[in-house]
Amino acid sequence: MDMAVSVIRQHLIDPEICIRCNTCEATCPVQAITHDSRNYVVDAEKCNLCMACISPCPTGSIDNWRSMPRSRAYSTAEQLEWDVLPAELSPEELAEAGVTAEAAEAVAAAAEPAVQAAPAGETAFNSAVYGATVPPWSAARAFANLYGPKSPEKFIAATVTGNIRVTEVGKDYDTHHIVLDFGAVPFPVLEGQSLGIIPPGTDATGRLHHPRQYSIASARNGERSGYNNVSLTIKRVLEDYDGTPVRGVASNYMCDLKVGDKVQVIGPFGTTFLMPNHPKSHVVMICTGTGSAPMRAMTEWRRRLRTSGKFEGGKLMLFFGARTQAELPYFGPLQRLPKDFIDINLAFSRTPGKPKRYVQDLMRERAADLVPLLADPSAHFYVCGLKAMEEGVVLALRDVATQAGLNWDSVAADLKRLGRLHLETY
Repeated sequence: MDMAVSVIRQHLIDPEICIRCNTCEATCPVQAITHDSRNYVVDAEKCNLCMACISPCPTGSIDNWRSMPRSRAYSTAEQLEWDVLPAELSPEELAEAGVTAEAAEAVAAAAEPAVQAAPAGETAFNSAVYGATVPPWSAARAFANLYGPKSPEKFIAATVTGNIRVTEVGKDYDTHHIVLDFGAVPFPVLEGQSLGIIPPGTDATGRLHHPRQYSIASARNGERSGYNNVSLTIKRVLEDYDGTPVRGVASNYMCDLKVGDKVQVIGPFGTTFLMPNHPKSHVVMICTGTGSAPMRAMTEWRRRLRTSGKFEGGKLMLFFGARTQAELPYFGPLQRLPKDFIDINLAFSRTPGKPKRYVQDLMRERAADLVPLLADPSAHFYVCGLKAMEEGVVLALRDVATQAGLNWDSVAADLKRLGRLHLETY
């Protein structure tokens, strides 16, 4: 028997733990991961075991494997129907398929990570491969997966203590700032982490709703300093990415909450999209829409450190995009931040009578300021927002570096290796 042909180490995603954050699909260099409205799945025919998706996964749901006869590998159609992972095939089941236990063990032992490479003939720019999978060296230690489907405590019942609108009135851009209090139950978070909200009720198939992931918009010591609470930035979803009308289950549930309501929370999640702690480190934040949540958290933590007089932080730059000023969350509070504290650059793509401007356009305009930051190991870049923005942002960084005479391959390798460029898009 030709073991390499007949037996594979199949890569699978645990649907019980997965919070559907899209990190794995965005990271995969060979497009082996896809999803529907319920599950994220891996195509065994495409997966090359490169392991690029393992570290970025905030929950560990991506790190699951099964020794399978190739002829019986689970199809993506099968995986899309799962609520739980199937058990490993027993030695007897493998033997029935003509596979010995020794052969299965050998395949598992030989499953070394493959070299990350684009498929033959593919030359398309893949921005995801430039994102770091490690945190900045000086980042604080993050606690993750304290509450969830496979933890002793499955969720926390948090209390809503605030729900205010942070965009101007409009039918297409209703964004809310929601504060959740955990009472006496510990829920330690860092800027850049996220949590999951479990909407009540069931989906169209009668199954309980999966958790929805939201980035935390408050600093590590609470939305209000010294309180055991967090804030979230949530936009009410009225249509999907294709413009088809749809009422988002979790976003509408959250935006309609009243003070005093209880919500089921799991998490926290994320151990890499974290801000540096070392003095005089520089932070460049690039975001669109509710991707501003982790940027707000980082900015607020730096503001509190600055107020304390005990931390001399480096440069803060913000590139923030929205369709119009009315759709930009936190526009008012942004205008009140001191100019010597943060360098704010706003891009609007749908302002009547004005040309479209995107965050990558502003980045190119500020190339002279970004070049020294790209070359400085103390500078860190964070990108958060819709997946469509990611490629343009990374291309802008490449162009800024190249036009300044920097070697992009060298710069990019440094950004990734040292945890200096973090991509969190959806």
